[in-house]
Amino acid sequence: MSRIAIIGGHGKVALHLSRILSGEGHDVTSFIRNPEHVADVTETGAQAVVLDVENSTTAELAKALKDHDAVVWSAGAGGGNPARTYAVDRDAAIRSMDAAAEAGTRRYVMVSYLGAGKDHGVPEDNAFFPYAEAKATADEYLRGTALDWTILGPGSLTDEAPTGLIEVDPADPEAGRQTSRGNVALVAAAVLELPGTVHKTIGFRDGAIDVVDALTAE
Repeated sequence: MSRIAIIGGHGKVALHLSRILSGEGHDVTSFIRNPEHVADVTETGAQAVVLDVENSTTAELAKALKDHDAVVWSAGAGGGNPARTYAVDRDAAIRSMDAAAEAGTRRYVMVSYLGAGKDHGVPEDNAFFPYAEAKATADEYLRGTALDWTILGPGSLTDEAPTGLIEVDPADPEAGRQTSRGNVALVAAAVLELPGTVHKTIGFRDGAIDVVDALTAE
């Protein structure tokens, strides 16, 4: 059994993930901003802890992450406000990485998106631009840390039922990007158990190959 922290615990991916990890016998701590969401998180089997990561210092985050074996970043500002997008998806994410290192929580899984990176190609006048920039910077910072990181790049998220079947690093990522949030959670849970995924960026979408087989294929 591991002790796993999920940041952004009330998100749809995070709720799927906490249910999966709790069902596997792990001790899950889900950090959430809104106290009204405690019941939803507790129902998944996780312990809900109210923590505003946007306004928390690195030291406060490190204290919260202490004694955890792994952390999964699944938080996001939700778009619509560029300032908050940079504050959460870039700045708070980076503080959480520094905090994980300070707390000795070496395993860090980042939920990003398929196509993230400095060459994302999103025009500045596109509403998605702040998010693309924020994720590019946060992902690159994570790659430069000494953490045992994995970056997950799912395609366009849907609420379809999880199939447990994916395609990793699709040759043509623009041709059918749909990815079930439940499948994202299954991938996140799987990489926590797969040391071979450390220091890898894994792009994926819904497909036809079992999650573990897809993640361990040579």
